[in-house]
Amino acid sequence: MTGGADGADPGAADGVTGNGADGGTGARAGTDSAAVAGTGAASGGVRARVRTRDGWAVQHAVLTVTDMTGAQVLRVEADEHGVVRSGQPLPQGAYTVIATAVGYAPAASTAMVTASGRADLGALVLARQGGVELPPPGPWTIDPMHSTVAASAQHLGMTSVHGRFTEFGGRIEIAQDTEKSSVEAVIKAESINTGNAMRDQHLRSGDFLDVENHPDITYRSTSIDTAGPDRWTVHGRLEMHGVVREVDLDLSYLGSGPDPWGGLRAAFRATAELRRSDFAMNYNQVVAAGIAAVGTTLKVDLDIQAVQGETLPF
Repeated sequence: MTGGADGADPGAADGVTGNGADGGTGARAGTDSAAVAGTGAASGGVRARVRTRDGWAVQHAVLTVTDMTGAQVLRVEADEHGVVRSGQPLPQGAYTVIATAVGYAPAASTAMVTASGRADLGALVLARQGGVELPPPGPWTIDPMHSTVAASAQHLGMTSVHGRFTEFGGRIEIAQDTEKSSVEAVIKAESINTGNAMRDQHLRSGDFLDVENHPDITYRSTSIDTAGPDRWTVHGRLEMHGVVREVDLDLSYLGSGPDPWGGLRAAFRATAELRRSDFAMNYNQVVAAGIAAVGTTLKVDLDIQAVQGETLPF
């Protein structure tokens, strides 16, 4: 099977740190590099990147720096890439850094300015306003139009081949006690799309998904364990290719808010790793030096929007 973005979670960092690494990947990381490269060779000042928990730039965030007496010594706005840069050198010592942006909860950290007068803060991560307050209990319906179910597999031991399923649906039941919440989803196996018709037909065949005999891929949670203030491990049973296996999802809550249709939405991100052999998909070709044409491990990457209630607004 092939599929979407790499399974790494770009929003994995918690809070704000003075030396955090930005988890963004792909185009986002490229934008960071280009923006930072354009900052010049100034020896002093503050450098930082302001990001959401899922790795996106927070445009025009404001960074305020105060000394240990509480006096403001610097205030600078991030650019459209979420990059903060100031060429104004600061005296060596400890400072408090406060990052703010409309719609996000302020976050503070301590930064050390070196003798060069410069502080490199790395990635500052902002949580959406309301922090980790969870969505209201009750049923939530997955919106496939604004969600992605994707996976990736290594090809020839070098690069990854990406794709996604375009037809799926599901329901999330949020309980007052979050660990009693549940999720179930159904994916149409035939909807696999890797951008190559010949490859997609092979994936639909008996060598892989065998969609004629196993048209649906289903997942049903069995229990949930708390892994952090807005992170959980979802234990569940995945049925694919006629085989049922226990599969855990690493789940992050990204926030909630109103939508243009008068409803309330919640966003989640989840990742998992699967072995094809666990689901009786053993097809492979071995090329030179014993390298498999298709990797045996699949990285699953889910970006989910769910709408409060039993139905979608359209």
